[in-house]
Amino acid sequence: MARRIPAAGINLFQSIYGLLDDYERRSGRRALNLSLGNPDGVPPRAILRLQAACAADPAYDLHTYAEDKNLEGFCEGMVALHGRIRYRDFPHLDAAPIAGIKTATAVLPLACGLHLKPREEFRLASNLPAYDVAGTWTGPYLGARRIVWPLFSSEGMRPRVPHLELALRRARVRRPDLVFVIRPGNPASVAAAAEEWRELIEFCLERGCRLVNDAAYAGLAGPEHVPLALVAKDYPQLEWAELYSVSKSFSDPGARLGAMVGHRDFIADYVTIKGNTDSGPVPALMAAYGRFFKAGRAAPRALSALRALYRRRLDYLIAALRRAGLRQAAPTDAGFFTLWRVPRRSFGLDLARRARELGLGVPEAFNRLVIERAGIVGVHFQGRAEDGAPEPLVRYAVCADVLAGSFRSRLEAQLARLRPEY
Repeated sequence: MARRIPAAGINLFQSIYGLLDDYERRSGRRALNLSLGNPDGVPPRAILRLQAACAADPAYDLHTYAEDKNLEGFCEGMVALHGRIRYRDFPHLDAAPIAGIKTATAVLPLACGLHLKPREEFRLASNLPAYDVAGTWTGPYLGARRIVWPLFSSEGMRPRVPHLELALRRARVRRPDLVFVIRPGNPASVAAAAEEWRELIEFCLERGCRLVNDAAYAGLAGPEHVPLALVAKDYPQLEWAELYSVSKSFSDPGARLGAMVGHRDFIADYVTIKGNTDSGPVPALMAAYGRFFKAGRAAPRALSALRALYRRRLDYLIAALRRAGLRQAAPTDAGFFTLWRVPRRSFGLDLARRARELGLGVPEAFNRLVIERAGIVGVHFQGRAEDGAPEPLVRYAVCADVLAGSFRSRLEAQLARLRPEY
């Protein structure tokens, strides 16, 4: 039997696992893994104890389908911590638990009515470069129309509404059904400002489109980041949603647990669609987090400690990469990602020529070269400059103990070999 899905459709991040494994198999050494954004820690012990207690509790609701049940006030705690609002104070808002942001993102086009019109008439506007789950589902998987709203390193990878308006004009689209952003960003960990949200909200209100923010990294952002919820709550007519997750905030990606807050009609539409998609998160884990959020200052303290750890790692890595001659493409305001411009030459090789010889894009050619020669694994992205020229990028994360002496000494020795030329 032939495959029905081409291998080229593999998730970019899955492909990085293959590159990492190939290096370790060939070299017999562990890679210097600065690639995937999976926390290298586990949840705080207080959460683990609560999870164990809830798993052992014979209460029926902790072991049946969770669906959209809000156990132990989980949604209130999650939204207050990440969105900095008490959503029940606003009659036009609601929230629901989600079984992870990726799963929720996949059904958002359906929650916006994609299935009720011809596919080509449904339009999503979303950013590139990005971790492109929304674009992949809307375009290649569901067959609707995706309009790229570009981010530029010359503007610090901030989502500027004039670029959205230009992209829509070029696509001859006035009203997208859904505008989807990731703030703080991935691959560029850039925070959002209140004025940026207000400008985008006014755009969505004027055009009559829904607005969603994937806020997976909001918990790891400092006070300079303004959640969408904190601004959007003051616009009762705006149909919006913001998604949070315990994966990054508490180093618990295996929980597949988060919350979605927004306009009550949007939340109701999402719950209708997800009822035929998943049966909700694991209820015992949701209840454990609900209890954790009620335990005084425990949750804010846990977030603060994790943010401080990543900040120490980031400060070291950014300085080391700059000393090696790499040029940063955007600031790092939150989380654990750093984004860099790919040089023209490295290891004495012309990267455009090498890319042509290998039949690859320049970002992937650079990433593969650095993995092969130095064992440093990143994630490659293809960006665009404002004039339309390709801008190759590479993302390096700190989901490894880059501060460990053995890691640092080996990393610095290998970085000295890169010899980047721009």
